[in-house]
Amino acid sequence: MNPLAILRALRPHQWVKNGFVLAAVVFQLAEEGAALTLTDEVKSSLLAVAAFCLGASAIYLVNDVLDVENDRKHPEKSKRPIAAGEVSVPVALVMALLCAGSAIALSLQAGGLAEEAGGAATSVTICLAVYMTLNVAYSARLKHVVLLDAFCIASGFLLRVKAGGFAAGAVVSPWLLLCTFFLALFLALCKRRAECDLLGDAKAEHRKILGDYEVGYLDQMVTALAACTILSYSLYTVIGDGASARADVELFWTVPFVVFGLGRYMWLVQQQQGGGSPTRVLLGGDLMFLVNTLGWLVTTGWLLF
Repeated sequence: MNPLAILRALRPHQWVKNGFVLAAVVFQLAEEGAALTLTDEVKSSLLAVAAFCLGASAIYLVNDVLDVENDRKHPEKSKRPIAAGEVSVPVALVMALLCAGSAIALSLQAGGLAEEAGGAATSVTICLAVYMTLNVAYSARLKHVVLLDAFCIASGFLLRVKAGGFAAGAVVSPWLLLCTFFLALFLALCKRRAECDLLGDAKAEHRKILGDYEVGYLDQMVTALAACTILSYSLYTVIGDGASARADVELFWTVPFVVFGLGRYMWLVQQQQGGGSPTRVLLGGDLMFLVNTLGWLVTTGWLLF
């Protein structure tokens, strides 16, 4: 068995999504004026990130096993290790169990550190367990239900942010949660739009639900969600946690980066038939999008710290 094939089956490039777990601790440190040091809150948050990475990989393995026949008919998914026959189904299932067990163990460690910092010991593990259960249900059935499939994906991002809040012992702003939810829905429906373009008239043959999605409907939803994301993010930069203003931080200067990023991604999906994988676009699939993202990170870090 090729170790590289097993590693690719874990989809490590998707781990970047778990950066959402760190949102709570980063903004908490910024609001407290603390330095970026390896405190218990930071250690707990990093363990939570690792737990979600392994938990996500376990779900990807299960999903690829369940979808192996359909993936073999897909022009891109057929290259995945399980669909391509590089990793056998039994090996994939064993790896999924190992990843899931390791994820739970890491989340318990994160919870232990969170408890020492004044948080709840089991909260991170509960978030992870709900996340994994939801995604198993998604892989088995819910991804075949129109719109509910996208809501399941968005809920996964909310659970990441909440887990990060529990790990850091921080209160997560409702505006940050709303922004996360709208952004995740936006990306999920953009992915459906890209799949419809890629597969064309054969989209329903690969997955029945794609036949139920019309491009016009997806474009309307994506536009509305982009507006909701921009509005909720803008309010978060000004209002913060809802109890105190952020005038001293001036995060509103980062709003143009968000507007440009969403607009650029919509352009890639709707006019360039790209954007099927947000992670690949972020990791260099589009230079302008990557530069804009780095600009947002640098500006946000400068304003916060």
